Amino acid sequence: MKLRIRRPRQLAHDLLRAARHDREEVEDYLDARPEEWEALVESVPGDAADVLEELSEEAAVELLTDLDPDNAAEILEEISPELAAEILEELPVGDAAAALDFMDAADAADLIGELTDETAEAVLRAMGETEAEAVRRLLVYPPDSAGGLMSQEIAALPIGLTSGEAIERIRILSDELEDLSYVYVVDDEHRLKGVISFRDLVFGRPGSGLDEAMVPNPVSVTAFTDREEVAELVQRYHLFGVPVTDDNGHLLGMVTTDAVLEAVQEEASEDFATAVGASAEETVYSDVFRSARMRSPWLLINLLLSLAVAFVVENQTGVISRVPVLAALMPVVALLGGNAGSQSLAVVIRSLAADDVPLSRVVGVLSRQLRIGALVGLLVSTAAGVLTFLLIGTGFFEGTGAQALGVALVVAIAALANLTIATTVGTAIPLLLRRLGLDPALASSIFLTFITDLVGFGGFLVVAALLL
Repeated sequence: MKLRIRRPRQLAHDLLRAARHDREEVEDYLDARPEEWEALVESVPGDAADVLEELSEEAAVELLTDLDPDNAAEILEEISPELAAEILEELPVGDAAAALDFMDAADAADLIGELTDETAEAVLRAMGETEAEAVRRLLVYPPDSAGGLMSQEIAALPIGLTSGEAIERIRILSDELEDLSYVYVVDDEHRLKGVISFRDLVFGRPGSGLDEAMVPNPVSVTAFTDREEVAELVQRYHLFGVPVTDDNGHLLGMVTTDAVLEAVQEEASEDFATAVGASAEETVYSDVFRSARMRSPWLLINLLLSLAVAFVVENQTGVISRVPVLAALMPVVALLGGNAGSQSLAVVIRSLAADDVPLSRVVGVLSRQLRIGALVGLLVSTAAGVLTFLLIGTGFFEGTGAQALGVALVVAIAALANLTIATTVGTAIPLLLRRLGLDPALASSIFLTFITDLVGFGGFLVVAALLL
């Protein structure tokens, strides 16, 4: 493979495109040109990480091992924590620890949290004492809490300084800190007293004290505050970061907007996973047996619920024997209900995630969704009935002309009932789970499928038995 080096970004683009067609060729290319790989990482670590993600695990481990620890740290920060953990598990402990020493403690804690307990402890022992201690402090907090998201690299100044003195301190700190959006003001015991933006600090009077320029009693959270609440505060007050304190008000760190955005994305993906009965903790890199263990309980519940539907259908087989075309039409009604319920479910879970459904509005939300279900059901059931009549009447479906009107009426009634019920139930299930103190997305689709299948199959046959 011949790749001319133009710009680092262009080289990364060429490598990425080539790796998607023949990753072994790219692996051989980079193995033969370590200096190009190192230059690529130093220039555009994000693009280099994209290339690394396309390669085999063995090649990725070898390429990371060849890098200096600071460059390896940059790559690990750019790729997903799950994949980074997979690679770290295969790296020599010393190399993994050296790379983590160069990372922000919060990022290092995220990666170590993905490792097996044995590997995590070995890596922590091999890290520098100061760095390991900072990571251990963060590992105390749940990953979905403010403490698990916060960065400890913050600008914190004593309240007794003047604005001019504070600016001089910030100049010294600027080499160590990446985020200087806010400067936090603390007392002698490091308790949070106020916040001042870097802009206000620069344009303030040099002789004025920080206590005059700061905003006292800023919005803050404790280390165990849930990430959803942190995200809500950032959105409500238009913040660039939220200070984190302990129960006594001592400043611990700050949750940046980048961390909040990542947390919101992760929360959304977890809600999607739990809605279909998968574990929120599972990823494509999870251990095979662990993933199977997490998925199996909900699938076994699904099996039991499906058998209940089968029992209802089995007790109505007589009408199917008389009118065989019903067997072909049953899944249509169930499918319509399932899709309608899923639409309603998605809308409600999204609204609950944004905290848009207070308890006082639950009845109104259910009433609105019931009306929507009935309106949509009326439209779709009419279309389903007309199409069924035409398909049987033209001979496309098996059945006599005398049966066409009766079967079409059965389909229309069953579809109307299932669409109305499914839309309402798709709203009620997550609301009920929230009322019970459970995750609103907790396997909602499994319970929804059970109800729509029960009504779609069982209800369809009951209507058919009454009318045909």
